[in-house]
Amino acid sequence: MSKGEVIIKFDAVTFEHGHNHPILNEASFSLRENSKFALMGQNGAGKSTIFGLITGLYAPDEGSVSIRPKLSIATAKQVISRDQLTMSVREFFESFFEEKVYAIDPRIDEVLEIVNLQADHGQLIKTFSGGQQARLLLASALIQNPDLLLLDEPTNNLDTAGIAHLKQFLVAYQKTCIVISHDSDFLNAFTQGVLYLDVFTRKIEQYVGDYFDVVKEITNRIERENAKNAQLAKKIQENKDKANFFAQKGGKMRNVAMKMRKKVEEMEESQVDVRKEDNSIRPFKIPVQPDITGEIVRITSYSIVRERKVVSKKTEIVLKKRDHLLLAGPNGIGKSTLLESIASGKAKGSKIADGVSVGYYRQDFSTLTFEDTVYESLLAVMKEKDEQVLRSVAAGFLISADFIGTKIGSLSEGQKGLVAFARLVLQKPGLLILDEPTNHINFRHLPVIASALDAYEGAMILVSHVPDFVHQIRISEILDLEK
Repeated sequence: MSKGEVIIKFDAVTFEHGHNHPILNEASFSLRENSKFALMGQNGAGKSTIFGLITGLYAPDEGSVSIRPKLSIATAKQVISRDQLTMSVREFFESFFEEKVYAIDPRIDEVLEIVNLQADHGQLIKTFSGGQQARLLLASALIQNPDLLLLDEPTNNLDTAGIAHLKQFLVAYQKTCIVISHDSDFLNAFTQGVLYLDVFTRKIEQYVGDYFDVVKEITNRIERENAKNAQLAKKIQENKDKANFFAQKGGKMRNVAMKMRKKVEEMEESQVDVRKEDNSIRPFKIPVQPDITGEIVRITSYSIVRERKVVSKKTEIVLKKRDHLLLAGPNGIGKSTLLESIASGKAKGSKIADGVSVGYYRQDFSTLTFEDTVYESLLAVMKEKDEQVLRSVAAGFLISADFIGTKIGSLSEGQKGLVAFARLVLQKPGLLILDEPTNHINFRHLPVIASALDAYEGAMILVSHVPDFVHQIRISEILDLEK
């Protein structure tokens, strides 16, 4: 086998997810062995679907997907499926092999070390935190030792140390890798090119270079195309004006006008279709619950997990309007558990004031009912049912009329995130509790979301491992669970 052999080739692939949901339209690209590419595109564009076409989960409607014979492929998905949550660590890893693997325990220990996670092989998956589950997903792909590694949002839920560890691994990785991610700094550390799924044309654009090189190349290309179109538009208008002038003269001048109009048509055809940029959500405001005053939430104690033991700690934190608390600490220490207990009112050391409406953004979107349509989900949180307001807010989060009737469970993870934010706007909470709100979200949306959280007038408790995002938000107090 020669070095640099093509191992994946999409040839004029067209694919639709059910009726009237096109993903690809005659899309073509190819990848060679030992290359590392980022797969990027807008939320809901179909990036995960491309992984499904590569693995054989889906078949193209037209065109062909060619995979090198005997190419082994492993995928680290975005989330652990619900049926896997009741498995033990050993059962979880065994589920990725068609035949029984004898003496699998040493292999489990090896991949757990790679992802920097300590775990008993008999421990149930559901007992791990979101960040620890993200590491298990990555390890489940690595244990298969594939020729092609497909990673779908691998940095979601990972803390700073986990992301650094993953970067180091991928830089040294000697095989082919395709990564879906919205984390530009992470991608720039190891990628050699970008596959960009254009949500408007349904084509896949292929670029060589690191992420920032590609962004610069795309920006320069758009500027060139816009400049060319502007020059053509000026000439087109000049020729239209002349054609109208000659047409009014009558006689032989009408023939001249006809020739000029034909020239106008040719120039219009030569205009370049400029690649549209991904739409960003509109700037928005999360209204605060009216008529709330004084103490909104008080935290006097909390529990953490240290060396697999639950440890109780005391504190004294009172949040009123405009108070924003950041919960910090590594994966597995108990941040999500603490947020859930506060939101549910079951935390022994926390008390939310009576009558306060809690807007809870969970990283696993379990506050959403997956059988509800988007419309039903948004309507459910509104105290005053106003369809015009509902649809206006939805449109601001790119929830178009085409998919407002779609079931939540059928949405991409990024689209679920946008629905969750739209619900917060319609709910008008007095207390916001946010657990990793950047997960799955297109990087273009993050500054808009950060601005809305920064301006929020109620009390807020935030967990996020993305420093650039946190720095854009006004933080009144930090509770570091590790300290």
